[in-house]
Amino acid sequence: MTRLRVFTSVTVLYLAMSIGLWWGVWTTHPSSVTTCGCGDAARFLWFFEWPAFALTHGHSLLYSQWLFHPTGINLLNDTSVLALGIVLTPVTVLFGPVTAMNVALALAPVLSGLAMFVLLRRWVAWMPAAFFGGLLYGFSPFLITELAYNQLNIAFLAIPPLLVLALDELLVRQRRSPYRAGVAVGALVVVQFFVSTEILLIMAIAVIIGVAMVIGWVTVGKPDGWRPKVGHAVRGSATALGVTVVTLAYPAWYLLRGPAHLIGPIWSNGAIDHYGNSFTSLWRDVGSGQLAGEMLRFGGYQGTPMPGLGYLGAGVIVVAVVGALVWRRDRRILLFSAIGLVAVALSLGPGYGHWVPWVMAEHVPWVENIVEIRFSVVTTLCLAIVVAVAIDGTRTWLATRQASSGWRSHKSAPATAAVAIAVASVIPSVVGLWSNLPLTTRAVVLPHWYQQVGAHLPPGQVVLSYPAPFAGVQSSMAWQAVNHMSYAMAGGGGPEGVANRAGSAQGGFDVLFSASFAVGPPPEPSEVNVVAVRHALAIWQVTMVVVPDQPELPSYDQGRSPAYAVGLLTAVLGSPPHYDHSAWVWSSLTPTHPPIPMTNSQFDACTIGPVAASSSRYAVSDCVVRGVGATDRG
Repeated sequence: MTRLRVFTSVTVLYLAMSIGLWWGVWTTHPSSVTTCGCGDAARFLWFFEWPAFALTHGHSLLYSQWLFHPTGINLLNDTSVLALGIVLTPVTVLFGPVTAMNVALALAPVLSGLAMFVLLRRWVAWMPAAFFGGLLYGFSPFLITELAYNQLNIAFLAIPPLLVLALDELLVRQRRSPYRAGVAVGALVVVQFFVSTEILLIMAIAVIIGVAMVIGWVTVGKPDGWRPKVGHAVRGSATALGVTVVTLAYPAWYLLRGPAHLIGPIWSNGAIDHYGNSFTSLWRDVGSGQLAGEMLRFGGYQGTPMPGLGYLGAGVIVVAVVGALVWRRDRRILLFSAIGLVAVALSLGPGYGHWVPWVMAEHVPWVENIVEIRFSVVTTLCLAIVVAVAIDGTRTWLATRQASSGWRSHKSAPATAAVAIAVASVIPSVVGLWSNLPLTTRAVVLPHWYQQVGAHLPPGQVVLSYPAPFAGVQSSMAWQAVNHMSYAMAGGGGPEGVANRAGSAQGGFDVLFSASFAVGPPPEPSEVNVVAVRHALAIWQVTMVVVPDQPELPSYDQGRSPAYAVGLLTAVLGSPPHYDHSAWVWSSLTPTHPPIPMTNSQFDACTIGPVAASSSRYAVSDCVVRGVGATDRG
């Protein structure tokens, strides 16, 4: 087969597996069904809609006031996957953000696997070895789990293998112009910057470690053989640095000093700081551990718990270890085994009762911001390379022995044995993922008001949605994205959507978050609380507050009960809402209505029991405004 036919065949196989993985999307309505319209999925829907909206309406790609109004959001300080959003803008414009995100989710394992396949085709003679290496990388438990949690910035891993390929050409093979190789390295760095700065930093650390190992080996081993290559490597590296600096100078400034830039943790958001592997989580499927509950509520995935992010599977570990021992003279296996082991050490998290290397890096600027377990990206890449090279070496050795010794076995025996080893490396990973195959999907549901009214609001509206879009409660970001940014929103999710970044509005932020997140006791409508929320609404320049009242909505779209939300917000705003398309709406927020603080017993009398169950639609708000028991509107 020609190279093109081989590449096409592998692409089709990977794509078929990805479609099977997302069967619930592609066999239903890819424009309205995805992991769900909640949690991080909702946030990424917003990130796919924004580039399309910005490019068609003349707004900045890097900054938006449509979230966190009026301060706005610096997209480079968030997991905005701008590179993916920009490329998929035609899909977003034609079919909407849900379709665009589904395309990205489906292509992430395909392109990641293909990138590894292309890298391995340079290093292995037997095509199936490269195919299995791409499979181990592109469909690894780490990548699939991150996809399920809709962490596209982490799950889109097509750039790292291509970066290894470009560096191999620049530093080792040197068969092409150093300037072309340097441009390739620089271009890949730039693209990765706009996919995930965290993965870029992790890869930079891995590259530094790998280059240091190579330099050490050369210095001790054969320095004379490498001296002619130094000039080529220096010219190419200077080119790569120049491309990177020129292209990323402004975006890097924007990230660090641009409008609405953040200070402090970004990638981990402080919520999963110090989350790393234990020694046993690499080969023992312990599930998502401490993150399982958080991911169900915040990450958006509604299926059974996924494997832990550090889970590799006993099969691939055994094959890699045995292969590294048997083929230890292969410099590629030596190098990537060593890098992989360092990555494993860096992925270990503190808190398991023993010292881990991360404690030496946890105070280094930016490096401290990395979530330790995400070094599993490097471990997975190295394992795929080691396993593929070992499989190829095994098949070649068996074929040579068969030919030289006259074995009477079938001529396909070497290939069969190599495939058996490859399958053995994959089986534990498949078992770990099996209960979630295909991945669980849900429809993106918009409340009636957002379908009928929210999509057609006049310009200049700033909406406070309920549940309020703070921290992991992000469903309303999906509603705004599907409505093509027809209004701005108070608040938002991600690293900016935490209380300590709300400034003087922090008190109101805390109340609204607790009121929306139905865990623990609800905040009371005390004078302190209602004044704090009122102050926050003024700071955010809110013009409209909307509380959907649809019992059939998914639980993650509802917050606490509508009666509670209506009662609290009536107390805050000092006036009753009007009922419109199955939602309670305050559309004229004026300071002329003073807040209405209440005791818990007074508030409960209005929001629980006979008043809340009254046939009068306005019973709760009338009770709050006019006193306990007032239900005089129909």
